[in-house]
Amino acid sequence: MLQTPLERAQKAHEKKALYGEDIDLEKFIKEEAGEHERVERAVEIPKKVQDTLLKVGVDTTEKERSGTFIQMDQSGVYNASPSESVEIMGMNVALDKYGWLKDYMWKAVAPDADKYTAQTAIRESEEGSSGYFIRSLPGSKEVFPLQACMFIGDEKVMQTAHNIIIAEENSELHIITGCATGEDVSSALHVGVSEFYLKPGSKITFTMVHNWAEQVDVRPRTGIMCGDDSTYISNYILTSPVRSIQSYPTAYCSGKNSKVLFQSILGGQKDSILDMGSRVYLEGEGASTEMISRAVSKDNSQVYARGHLAGRMHDTKGHLECHGLVLSDDSMIYAVPELEGSARDLELSHEAAVGKIAEEEVLYLMSRGLTEEEAASMIVRGFLSMDITGLPQELADETKRMLDMSLQGM
Repeated sequence: MLQTPLERAQKAHEKKALYGEDIDLEKFIKEEAGEHERVERAVEIPKKVQDTLLKVGVDTTEKERSGTFIQMDQSGVYNASPSESVEIMGMNVALDKYGWLKDYMWKAVAPDADKYTAQTAIRESEEGSSGYFIRSLPGSKEVFPLQACMFIGDEKVMQTAHNIIIAEENSELHIITGCATGEDVSSALHVGVSEFYLKPGSKITFTMVHNWAEQVDVRPRTGIMCGDDSTYISNYILTSPVRSIQSYPTAYCSGKNSKVLFQSILGGQKDSILDMGSRVYLEGEGASTEMISRAVSKDNSQVYARGHLAGRMHDTKGHLECHGLVLSDDSMIYAVPELEGSARDLELSHEAAVGKIAEEEVLYLMSRGLTEEEAASMIVRGFLSMDITGLPQELADETKRMLDMSLQGM
C-alpha cells in the first residue's frame, strides 16, 4: 500500500540533508509566527518593507507586472492577477479552487527528501498550505513578469512555503521572486519547496534574488519536470551576507528536445556559508542543458559550487561551468563538477577555474584614477555580471537592474 506524503514525511522528520550544515529545527518550530493582516493593495505594505522588497526586484507599485503574491512569515498578505493569461494565488486558495492540484503536489520534490521537506509537509498537514500557485494558460505568452515575495519579519520564525508552478502547453511564464528579511531579524529559517511543471512547448524563466539577514539559514528545495520541447531558465542572484544557505535544484529533462539553463551569481561575504548547486537528468532524446555559475568569496566566507549532469539518453548534450575568485586568505571556494554518462552518442563537458584578481588589471585601473579598492570592486562586479539570455528585452533589462543593485555592496 502506497504511503501518503504525510506518512513519508513523518518518517523523515529527523533525516539530515546530504549537503550543508544540519539545522536544529526545534528552536524555530516552538516559536509561533504572528498573523499578518491582508492588504487590498501592495502599496499598503509598510514603507520600510516596501524598500526592502524593491532591492530584490519586487515592486509594490506593480508597474509592468502581470501579477503579485507576497507572503510575510506564514501569512499570505497580498495577491493580485489582473492578467487573463496567467494566475497567481496562495496555495490554500488554489487547493480550494482546483481539486486536481493535489495530483501535482510532492511529485517533483519528495516529502521525505530530508528533514526540511518533511517539516514543510507536516506543517502543511497540520496548519494548512502556505506558499503560492502560479499557472499560465495554454498558448499564452505574457510579456510582463509575475512577482512573488517571501519576507521574514519576525524573530526566530521558521517560514515554510510550498509553491506549485505550472506552464500549460505552448505557454510562456516569466517570474521574478524576491526573498528578504526585516532589518530587526537576527535569527530565522526559511524553507521553500518549489515544484515546476512544464507542459509540451512551454517556457518558464525564473529569476530569484535573495537578500537575507546575516544570521538567517535558508534551505530551498526545488524540482523541475520538463515535457517535450519545453525550456526552463533559472537566474539566481545572492550577493548579500547570510548565515548559511544550501540549495540543489534538480531538473528532469524527460521530454524530447527539452532544455534547461541554470545561471548563478554568488557573492560570499563575512561569515556566510553558501552551498549551492544544480542537477540535471537528461532523459529525453535531444535534451540539453547548460549550468553556469560565477562565485566570489571574501572575508571569512565559504562557497561550495556544485553541479551534476547525468546523461541517460542518446543524443543529449550538457555543459557545466564554474568560475570563482578568492579575494581573501580566510575565505574559500570549493567547486565540485560531476558528469555521469550512461548512454551512447551523448556530449557532456565541464569547466571549473578558481583564481584571483589579476594584478595588472588593478594597476591599469589605478592608472586611470581609481583607488586600489575601487579598482578591485569594479573588476569583481564585472566578473559577476553575467549575460542573461532567453528573456524578453524588458525583462532582461529588469534583471540587469536587479543584478546591478545587488552588486553595489561587493
